[in-house]
Amino acid sequence: MRPLDKEKTPATICPEQMFLPAFHDMLKPQWLATLTELKEAGGLAVSELSRRLGTSYMTVKQHCEDLTKLGYLKRSRVPRTEIGRPEIFYSLSEKADALFPAIPAEFTLGMLDQIQKMFGENSPDRLLFQYFQDQGEGWKARLAKGSTLLYRAQLFAKIRSQEGCFTRCLHDAEGGRIVLREFHNPLGSILAKYPRAVAMEQRAAEHALGGKLVREVSGEAGGIPAHVDFILAAPP
Repeated sequence: MRPLDKEKTPATICPEQMFLPAFHDMLKPQWLATLTELKEAGGLAVSELSRRLGTSYMTVKQHCEDLTKLGYLKRSRVPRTEIGRPEIFYSLSEKADALFPAIPAEFTLGMLDQIQKMFGENSPDRLLFQYFQDQGEGWKARLAKGSTLLYRAQLFAKIRSQEGCFTRCLHDAEGGRIVLREFHNPLGSILAKYPRAVAMEQRAAEHALGGKLVREVSGEAGGIPAHVDFILAAPP
């Protein structure tokens, strides 16, 4: 499975779209690229990171050291697969979470708690249900020009990224498999506290795309998935 070729994608997603606008001018392009790769991979050895970025080992290591000094990366060592000294390994720190868009969790969760106290146990779920129902209709309208399931998936990945998610559309041309891989969701803390909203968001996406989604989670930290795959199947 591979990311879709640029010429086949309705709109190209730039790394800058994944970060809050306030950080675009503060972070060097090389730093943005480094943070993007580490966000997607969950952490990488310097040798692999330099290969992915097409940059020399020492240049990438320096970028990572700069970001580590600023508090955005964590540095560790991992054993080599072959004989030799352990490799230097970098991953995102908790401070790096602030670089990515998120709904103000404390305020929003506090509001939902107050709604629950005022209107009953299920009131937050009812409110979230209405929100995602409206969201699904909005997505469907924006995807209306997509004549194929693949094209709609490509466009949906673009839309989700504009909304603050970190989404890639992957397509296996031979098997026809389409996967929407999500590395970040601004609603993450809300979905963690109100798990029924996970299915609500998924149904909204299915409604918009016109296909069934199978959700697979890869790793979790603090209740937040490392990434989520939405495997897309055409309706029977």
